[in-house]
Amino acid sequence: MNTMQQLALIGPTASGKTALSIKLAQKMNAYILSIDSLSIYKEIDIVSAKPTLEEREGIEHFGVDYLYPNESFDVTTFIKLYHEVYNKASEEGKNLVIVGGTSFYLKMLIEGISTLPSISEATRNETKKYLQDLQKTYQWLYSLDPEYMGKIAANDPYRIEKALHIYLETSLLPTEYFKQFPPQPAITASLPIYQIDIERNKLRERIALRTSMMIKEGLIDEVCALEKKYTRKPHCMKAIGVKETLAYLDGIYDKKLLIEKITTNTARLAKRQKTFNNSQFSNVIKGSVEALEDLLLY
Repeated sequence: MNTMQQLALIGPTASGKTALSIKLAQKMNAYILSIDSLSIYKEIDIVSAKPTLEEREGIEHFGVDYLYPNESFDVTTFIKLYHEVYNKASEEGKNLVIVGGTSFYLKMLIEGISTLPSISEATRNETKKYLQDLQKTYQWLYSLDPEYMGKIAANDPYRIEKALHIYLETSLLPTEYFKQFPPQPAITASLPIYQIDIERNKLRERIALRTSMMIKEGLIDEVCALEKKYTRKPHCMKAIGVKETLAYLDGIYDKKLLIEKITTNTARLAKRQKTFNNSQFSNVIKGSVEALEDLLLY
């Protein structure tokens, strides 16, 4: 009988998730699955605030250093990773700690996504023609399926393309398609969720301190190297910490303003993360890092 235990640890950026997750993994004899949209990349070390090999304390991490910056990923990448680490943990008598700031991926692991149809080359070519006039195509799809398209912004080419692929390939409207092929959750076993709750001013101080540390540790050199190797085209080059550093390199900011901009934008991200976590997950156990440590470690 499978007695593997798993839990999720969520919270805003810079709230202390990484250190607590490693302590938990040590106590639980667990692997860690990181659900973070920046730590997944190799070579993005300082700006992602991923734990160093020393900080990982010998705990095997999944979802860290998994892709190169010019490789793309989506929620299916984390679904694949979850199944991989879950099976490995089960086989090896380990447990699992899921941790990260990009809680959208945790939500998708819990709720699941629908299997999409295979898209033929003919459909892809037809889709490209439709996407040349995004606004007209959006209005056309909206007239056919207002229920589905009403959830999509008129300037969102990625989701409009997905709707087109489904309709042109299957002749089913997206709403009908997803009724026939409902989401299949990746996480089916019990998963208690713990959320770090931290006072706003204290979090802002932690973010400011971390930003200053990033600069001292070589953030500017890291972004220079990334730009030289991968250009500014990859999606990750628009991440907080990267885009501000590029502006600094362009002469738009001085170093003081660079630190202020990264700190402010990170604080805004933390606010959005907290709002998302509070609205999207139920039966969550909330507390400060210290309270959760007492609860989970002692």
